[in-house]
This record gives sequence, C-alpha cells and structure tokens, in this order.
Amino acid sequence: MLNFLFIFKNVMLGVGLAMDAFTVSIANGLNEPHMRARKTLCIAGAYGFFQWFMPMVGWLCVHTIVTYFSSFEKFIPWIALILLAWIGGKMIFESLSHKDEEEFVPSRLNFTTLVIQGIATSIDALSVGFTIASYDLAKACVSSVIIAVVTFLICMVGLHLGKTLGEKLSGKAEILGGIILIAIGLEIFIQDVFL
Repeated sequence: MLNFLFIFKNVMLGVGLAMDAFTVSIANGLNEPHMRARKTLCIAGAYGFFQWFMPMVGWLCVHTIVTYFSSFEKFIPWIALILLAWIGGKMIFESLSHKDEEEFVPSRLNFTTLVIQGIATSIDALSVGFTIASYDLAKACVSSVIIAVVTFLICMVGLHLGKTLGEKLSGKAEILGGIILIAIGLEIFIQDVFL
C-alpha cells in the first residue's frame, strides 16, 4: 500500500519534474506583475494538471501501445524546444517592438499559450509513465496526483516570485521572461539529445 517511501519518492519526482514549470511560472509572473490571485491559481493549476496528465498518458502507453510510444519519445525534446522557443521569441519580439516603455503593456497569458506552456513543460513527464509502469491504476493515479500537487505548490511560489521581480524590472520583464522560456527549451533539448 502507500507508505512513507512511496510518498517521499513521488514528492521528489514531482520536485524534479516541476522545475521547468517553476521557471516558466517565474517568466509568467515577470510578464504580468499585477496578475490577480484567481489567475495565479488557474496557471499553477494548469501546470499541475499537465504534470498529472502526462505520467498517466505514459502509464497508459506502457500498458497498451508501448511500441508506438517508444518511437515517439525521440521527438519529445524537439517538441519542447519548438514550443518554448516560439512562445519566448514571441514575448521578446512583442517587447522589443514597443519603443515607448510608458505605453507598453505586456501581453497577457491567454488559454492557448497556457496550454502550450503546460504541454511543453510537462512533456518529459510522459517518460514517468515508464517508471510507474509496475503500479496498478490506483497507485499510478496517486503517484501522478502527488506530482501534480507538488507542481502546483512550486508554481505558486514561482508566480509570486516572478510578480515581485516583474514590478521591479517593469518594461524589461517580458524580455527576461522570453529569454528564460527559450533557455528552458534549449536545456530540455540538450539534456535529452546530447547527454
């Protein structure tokens, strides 16, 4: 059944998997320093959802279509790089295209961008499905829920940290946020392809 070691292992797994989402949360907070509490909860909740959803998809693939999934796995770093570079590049371009900082209002995070960020930051969690493949469905769900809760909490911290820094950095925050997103995409790509 569930014991301390199981919970501890999944909390640590959640911390490791949440680092990309944490950094993107900082970037989102930088981009929108006056973000309302409800939106902060929604963003952290979305990242938590994807960190729950992706391991479950991986677990399902192991138990059904493992051969197809293993051939798809080599594309994961490319997908993450493309998605995060596109979002980060768009943020930088929009920030630089506004010459007058007083008139500049950073673009708000919309639903589509949030989904893309959620997928890009949790796509490596598909592989967790392999590590929890020996679990039954109930245990795999509990493992994924623990990962999701840890991600939610870490992303709340990241969003608040980004909002605090965003107020201090004003017009330069969106450029920094875009650079952070591109750097995360490169880090995922380099780690999965070259290391």
